[in-house]
Amino acid sequence: MIDLLHAAGDSPSEYVTHHLKHWTYSLDGSSFWTINVDSLLMSIAIGLLGMGLFWLVGRRVTAGVPTRLQAFIEITVEFIDGQVRDVFHGDRRFVAPLALTIFIWIFLMNAMKMLPVDLPPGVAHSMGAEYFRAVPTTDLNITLAMSMTVLILMLAFAVKYKGGFGFAKELFTAPFHAHGTGMKLLLAPANFGLNVIEYLSKPVSLAMRLFGNMYAGELVFLLIALLGAAGGNLLLEAGLGAKAGGGLAFIGAVLAGAGWSIFHILVITLQAFIFMILSVVYLSMSTEAH
Repeated sequence: MIDLLHAAGDSPSEYVTHHLKHWTYSLDGSSFWTINVDSLLMSIAIGLLGMGLFWLVGRRVTAGVPTRLQAFIEITVEFIDGQVRDVFHGDRRFVAPLALTIFIWIFLMNAMKMLPVDLPPGVAHSMGAEYFRAVPTTDLNITLAMSMTVLILMLAFAVKYKGGFGFAKELFTAPFHAHGTGMKLLLAPANFGLNVIEYLSKPVSLAMRLFGNMYAGELVFLLIALLGAAGGNLLLEAGLGAKAGGGLAFIGAVLAGAGWSIFHILVITLQAFIFMILSVVYLSMSTEAH
């Protein structure tokens, strides 16, 4: 009798743990200076895929009736540009392409979650890698890196629009304004602390929101796979044959996974949009007076 739950020789906890481990490489032989190779490879590959797709459509763009792919990309570009125009009231020549890049890149990275949970690790295992995670946004290092880039842009926009002296002055004089040199000096530490907290909380919330939603979705997919295997075991214990029990368990897992995937299409799109629109909002706030 084939035990469907332990077909790979793993208990449920070992199965989940195995799928949540990264393919890592240590730069100094310790656990501190370690990079997640799978996250970096997938991020770069997906980024190149997105750029290649837009380049290909741009090369084949027509003035007449567009293809479906061209029409979809044009709608996406116009939608993102409209959102940026409503939020950012300055020069959009840099911000609009940045927002489009953020949205498409995060959406494509999130979309890797639509792959069967055992497919990427299985392919990686056949190529010699023991662990592999295909969704870069389930790696907190990736989401923090993107959000820290937004923080750097926020500081750059603030200096550009307010000047170095104006930005430094705002850090110590807002949000609590005061008259008189003594009162300004007294409130300066509180103002500076509040502004530092405000600037740091924005990228942290960006990173944690995206990471949390994608990580939770990945866990649900793994649990659905485990429930299918557990259901197959119950059918086997009930007296059904291995083929019949395995077939029914497979169908149940496919149906449950398909239902969650359909719902998760909305989640991966919404999370990409939220990260994009909040990035534009933060850049817009950096250009305005406190």
